[in-house]
Amino acid sequence: MNICILGDGLTALALSKSLINKKLNVSMYYEKDEHFKDFSTRTIGISKDNFDYFNKDIIKFKNSMFWEIKKIDVYSETSKEEKIIEFEKSGNTLFYILKNQLICNLLNAELKKNKLFKKKKIINPNFYKKILNEKKFDLIINCDNKNVISKDYLNKKIFKDYNSSAYTTLIKHKKTNNNKAIQIFTKSGPIAFLPISDFETSIVFSKLDSKNKFDLKELETIIYDYKLKFKIKNISQINKFPLHFSLARKYHKKNIMAFGDMLHRIHPHAGQGFNMTVRDIKILNSIINEHLSLGLQIDSQIFEKFETRVKHFNFLFSSGIDFIYEFFKINNNLSNKIVKSFGSNKHLKKYLTKYADQGIYF
Repeated sequence: MNICILGDGLTALALSKSLINKKLNVSMYYEKDEHFKDFSTRTIGISKDNFDYFNKDIIKFKNSMFWEIKKIDVYSETSKEEKIIEFEKSGNTLFYILKNQLICNLLNAELKKNKLFKKKKIINPNFYKKILNEKKFDLIINCDNKNVISKDYLNKKIFKDYNSSAYTTLIKHKKTNNNKAIQIFTKSGPIAFLPISDFETSIVFSKLDSKNKFDLKELETIIYDYKLKFKIKNISQINKFPLHFSLARKYHKKNIMAFGDMLHRIHPHAGQGFNMTVRDIKILNSIINEHLSLGLQIDSQIFEKFETRVKHFNFLFSSGIDFIYEFFKINNNLSNKIVKSFGSNKHLKKYLTKYADQGIYF
C-alpha cells in the first residue's frame, strides 16, 4: 500500500508517523520546509485523551517536552478582580503544553530512520499533474493549504474572517508555581498564558487588527491589571499570523483528501485546533484498521467513510468554538453572570471538560 502525504508541517508529520506504524509505505512531498519555520514561540495544548493516544499510537514524547496543566482560570475585561469561571479535575491533568518545534523535530528524526518513509522536495512544476494522472499511490492526503491541489480541487469552504491576528511569544520569569493556564477576554481579544515550566510561559494574544501591535508594554499592563504573578526577566521574538474560521464543504475528490487545517480552521482561544486534527487522525486510522483486518482495499472508500463519520461532528465542534468566541466579545456584566451561572453547575462543567478532552464523537 502506497500513500502520498503533501506538506511537511506538524499535521503531515504526525499523520505520516501514524501510517508508518501500520507498516504502510508513505511518501511525503513538500514545497517549502514548514518545520524549519520559526516556530520557536509557538506552542500547542494537547488534551489528556489526545496526549495518551499520541504517546501510544504515534510517538512517545520525552518527559522534557511537555508541561502538565491542572487548572484553568478565566477572566474578562469587566471582571478583573474575580475569575468568571474555572476548570479543575480533582488535581488531575487537564491538558499538556508542548512546543511545536520540539514535536516536529522528534517526528522528523523518527521518520528518517524508517525505510517505509520517503521525503522529497517538489521541484518539478508539473508534479501535481503527474501524481493526479498516474496511479502510483492508493491514497493522496493533502495537508498543505497553499499548494495547487488546495486551490484547484478542494477549495470550497465556509469562511469567516475574524479581522484579528494571533501574537505569540514566550516570556521567561522568576520561578512561580506554574501549573495553571489563564485566559483573559479583553476588549481587544482573548489572551492566554500557557505555562511551559515554572520559569517560562507561552503567550497567545488573539488581538483585533489595529495600528497598535502587541508589545512588552501592553503585556506588562495586562499582567499588572489582572494581578498575575509573573515577574518578567525576558521576552522572546513576537510572531504574528492572521486568524480566520473555515470549514471544508467537501473533504475529498476521487483518491485525494484534504486534512488538518484544510478541513477545519478555528479560533485559537480554546486551544482545540490541533486537538481536532489528532481526533481526525485517530478516526482515519481506525477506518484503515477496519479495511486491513477485513482484507479490503486501501482506496477512496476510506475517504468516503471518514467524511461520513466526522464531518458533522467537526461542523458542530467548530461552530461551538466560534460561538464561545463571539459570546465573549459581548464582554459585559450580563455575559459574566451567565458564565458564572454555568460555572456553578458541576454537571455542565463536567461535560464541558469532557468535550474539550475527547471531542463530541458519539
